[in-house]
Amino acid sequence: MRAGDERSSSMTNAVKSVVIGTAGHIDHGKTTLVRALTGVDTDRLPEEKRRGITIDLGFASMDASAPDRSPLRISFVDVPGHKLFIRNMLAGAGCIDAVLLVISAEEGVKPQTEEHLAICRLLGVRRGLTVITKIDAVSSGRFEEVYFDIRTFLNGTFLEGDRATILPVSARTGQGLDELRRELISLAMNTSANNPDHLPRLPLDRAFVMKGFGTVVTGTLLSGEFHEGETLTLEPGNRSVRVRGMQTHGRPEDHARSGSRVALNLAGIEVSEASRGQTLVAQETLTAVTTIDVEASLLSTSSTLKHRSRVHFHAFTSNTLATVSLYGYNAVEPGPARFMRLRLDKPVVLVPGDRFVLRQCSPAATIGGGVVFDAHPLPNMRKARCLTWLEALKEASPEEQLFLRVERCGTAGITMSKLMAEIGITREAIYRITEQLVSGNLLLRVANDTLLTIQARATAMENVTSRLKSDGIKRSELKSQTALNTEIFDFVIEHLAREKRLRLQDERAFLPGPESQLPNEDLKLQTAIASIYQAAGLAAPASSEVAAGLGLKEADMRRLMTLLLRDKILVKMGADALYVHNRALEQLRTKMREFRGHTIDVARFKQITGLSRKYAIPLLEYLDRQRITRKDNDQRLVL
Repeated sequence: MRAGDERSSSMTNAVKSVVIGTAGHIDHGKTTLVRALTGVDTDRLPEEKRRGITIDLGFASMDASAPDRSPLRISFVDVPGHKLFIRNMLAGAGCIDAVLLVISAEEGVKPQTEEHLAICRLLGVRRGLTVITKIDAVSSGRFEEVYFDIRTFLNGTFLEGDRATILPVSARTGQGLDELRRELISLAMNTSANNPDHLPRLPLDRAFVMKGFGTVVTGTLLSGEFHEGETLTLEPGNRSVRVRGMQTHGRPEDHARSGSRVALNLAGIEVSEASRGQTLVAQETLTAVTTIDVEASLLSTSSTLKHRSRVHFHAFTSNTLATVSLYGYNAVEPGPARFMRLRLDKPVVLVPGDRFVLRQCSPAATIGGGVVFDAHPLPNMRKARCLTWLEALKEASPEEQLFLRVERCGTAGITMSKLMAEIGITREAIYRITEQLVSGNLLLRVANDTLLTIQARATAMENVTSRLKSDGIKRSELKSQTALNTEIFDFVIEHLAREKRLRLQDERAFLPGPESQLPNEDLKLQTAIASIYQAAGLAAPASSEVAAGLGLKEADMRRLMTLLLRDKILVKMGADALYVHNRALEQLRTKMREFRGHTIDVARFKQITGLSRKYAIPLLEYLDRQRITRKDNDQRLVL
């Protein structure tokens, strides 16, 4: 198999691959420059040859060596510069690591120069080079004039720089090409690798038939790895396909890594069933969605965006019409970002953190863009609560984000598979994060695959116990009344039975006998005690003070505290009779993350928390046990 847009390479799988996209106005020399760098003419369509302009995406590569002599592959995505083909430009720009902004010395900055750079910014591109082409066609005076205009234009953008990043070249004479190659290598070396925790996915930018092989698709592997012989899923459509063969720039490979331009020969699908905008993913991981919550902003040149406006939505190689649903309904003005919900006409594979561009329908123009926050919003969640949840998600660490996603599911919990689809990371990464949350007494694992918060378990337990009768109730009827799913219901029933808060006999659940009965009054008292400790935060009162306030005997207080400790609602601090609500400790752990890598002493901790030494010492010892801090003499390193 040899894909027409993939170039032969002698590199091995150990090669570092980066994708650089061209950007700039029509006829500023993007395609000619790529041909001068790689030897490949990316204009492959007959109409492109006839008209002398780029219409669709073109691809080429440049093999090089890094300063340490390790192999380096720079893939180029050449995009059209004409405003009529901006949709094709967006399909190419959506998967690039960096940009090569091309500006002609003859014409200088033009409208598509401005729009292309704005699109790159909206898509989260933060690295690149600016090239002034056709310098052989202008006088030195004209060049200096254009150079000054370009520097002024780039001020305040991610391409702001000087002669080190604004490079004069002539593709016709070769002037400046060697320096450009050196800068491209440096740019590629300083481009960060993709997160290994992200699930594999490849947005398709081409699909065609190759004689003797059948269906071939190409794209940029955004994350993860694909292997020859592997069965993948094509979304939308949930279509299973097998990778019969694989190439990266013309060289047969048995697997491809993230950041690579890949051509895949697929078995089990006709070319008419694959197209640009679809995404190949690992089986049983990601699915295409039609409703997303996003944070978006408008360009300064845009008009206001109203509730229920229709826009064009572009992400990676996908594009579709979408309806805007605004939180608060007030129209969006150019400037600060706003949360909104987008309802897509066609399903697209998206995960949190994905960037997108919005264009108005008529007249066609780029108006803004943003980032996906939630690709699986709960359908029945009220708008006010959803907005509060999104605002909390924005400020949260990865661990807190995962907790928020479990918490919003309430007593239904959420499976690891659903979390994978929601967050877009591997099962191993989710296990690593949830291990910290489970050991921190924030989450529970149910049946090894479902996650549930401690509070949700307490709510589910109350839901069950409140329906128990002295003469019993059928287990199936109890499950129906509580509306708990099977895994959560069984987990709660078994937990209550172990604590002798219900009795199971012949598929019926009974109130416990007199010897093990937990009165409803006890449940109320537990709630009252927990509320007092939660309100007190870290400066928790002594249990004797709480008992006195509630009029409880010492033995009753000790029994109730044991139950709260068993349910991990309260946590005991060391040997002292100091108890702290788990939610207060969760907030403390979050606050301490701000000081990672720093050392603190007791005085500094007291200043941070506003606590006295009475509370500071046991709390610091707790943080040591949780491996959030490490003691070194009188100092502690925040890990």
